[in-house]
Amino acid sequence: MATPNYGYEKRQKELAKKRKKEDKLKAKADRKLNGPGDGEAPADEAAETEAGATPPAQDA
Repeated sequence: MATPNYGYEKRQKELAKKRKKEDKLKAKADRKLNGPGDGEAPADEAAETEAGATPPAQDA
């Protein structure tokens, strides 16, 4: 039976870790350039403030 190649497994694990770190840094840079939440959260907050900004009409 063949013996496990621990060096290969370690290298693959290191490469995966490096790839994940690079992806995380890229995503962080994209968020920094594009703003928080890719513009979705501010739109939701704006809709809530617009709805709450108009006072209800009073029938008097």
